[in-house]
Amino acid sequence: MDSIATINKYFPELSKIQVTQFEELGNLFGYWNQHINVVSRKDIDHLYERHVLHSLSIAKYITFKTGNKILDAGTGGGFPGIPLSILFPEVNFHLVDSVGKKIKVVDAIVESLKLKNIMTQQIRAEQLDTEYDFVVSRAVTDLKTFIHWFEKNISETSQNSIANGLLCLKGGDIEDELKGVKQNIEVINLSKYYSEPFFETKKLIHIGF
Repeated sequence: MDSIATINKYFPELSKIQVTQFEELGNLFGYWNQHINVVSRKDIDHLYERHVLHSLSIAKYITFKTGNKILDAGTGGGFPGIPLSILFPEVNFHLVDSVGKKIKVVDAIVESLKLKNIMTQQIRAEQLDTEYDFVVSRAVTDLKTFIHWFEKNISETSQNSIANGLLCLKGGDIEDELKGVKQNIEVINLSKYYSEPFFETKKLIHIGF
């Protein structure tokens, strides 16, 4: 497995507690993935680059404000929510997934890391009626469907440097997905932040409301 050095390279200001939590994250996923497959076998050896650092690219784009409410829709094994919650301990994260065994893993990792700013729930994310500052995701569904599901969940009161909305991590060609989207969109190539070849085709899409 790769190491936390991958994270330190781009986030050198981590506290000792955060460094310890990120280090333990690798051990925990290594253990749980042997029991419940939440990270693909080919990716587990690249956990820090392809999952943790990928998740943290959102933090390269925006620094969430204290007290912000963030929904991680379709969190899977806890990405991007768990890495972001470590980086932003004063921000409230709601991690949801419809698959119970995935939430079981997330709950175990959250408990082990003593993350007090995470709430988890087994539910289809589109059934939620709570309001959030941002909804984050990694390739859950196409963008128009994602907008349709979650535009009702975006708070009208903005506290940040960018408009409240959706922050979606995507790979490959997204041109067709963007056609017909009426909201304000910004597409950021993650190669802007990271030098690793893995990120050459990866993008962050901010859909503002």
